[in-house]
Amino acid sequence: MTVTITAFERSPDGGKGLARDTRVRWALEETGQPYAVRLVSFAAMKAPAHLALHPFGQIPTYEEGDLALFETGAIVFHLAERHAGLLPDDPDARARAIAWMFAAVNTVEPPILDLVTVRIVEGDKPWAAERMPLVVERIHGRLRQLADRLGDAEWLDGAFSAGDLMMVSVLLRTRPSGILDQHPSLAAYVARGEARPAYRRAFADQLAVNTRPAD
Repeated sequence: MTVTITAFERSPDGGKGLARDTRVRWALEETGQPYAVRLVSFAAMKAPAHLALHPFGQIPTYEEGDLALFETGAIVFHLAERHAGLLPDDPDARARAIAWMFAAVNTVEPPILDLVTVRIVEGDKPWAAERMPLVVERIHGRLRQLADRLGDAEWLDGAFSAGDLMMVSVLLRTRPSGILDQHPSLAAYVARGEARPAYRRAFADQLAVNTRPAD
């Protein structure tokens, strides 16, 4: 059964792996699942056909037969449950890996997204300059906690899992600001994720879409 995901026709990041479809592409590559990509414009994302798949008009979406999913955490979890390669067999280790998936999107990502908001959406507001240091410090606080937990380990909990896939994907969003470089152990952790062949394939596919000649 063919899997189809949606992705930006032209990603705001120019194909640097920051768009959320990268997470889904990576999970599909890690689990060895073939897939097709349907590219959508910003206008198409708000049209009824796409809103039927994603009620908030975002990407990616995931279609597999009669199943349609949105939200990267849900999609990656679905793939990890259905296919080997992203969740441990041991029930306790499996539960911990799932906990790290939730931590990535619920605890670590929100302050990182605040940085995007204060820089781009609220950059011209009178309070933006005062708010910026607070947002940056919240990110550093979360990253210090994460670095303390990671320690000298290669991955968050034993072998690489969907928890690492989601966490690395979230941490990549701090790279353009230079914040990631201020946490060397996490920068090395992200680099290990990027070095995985499955990630490299996912990144190359997304980059190819965004560097192709304009129609």
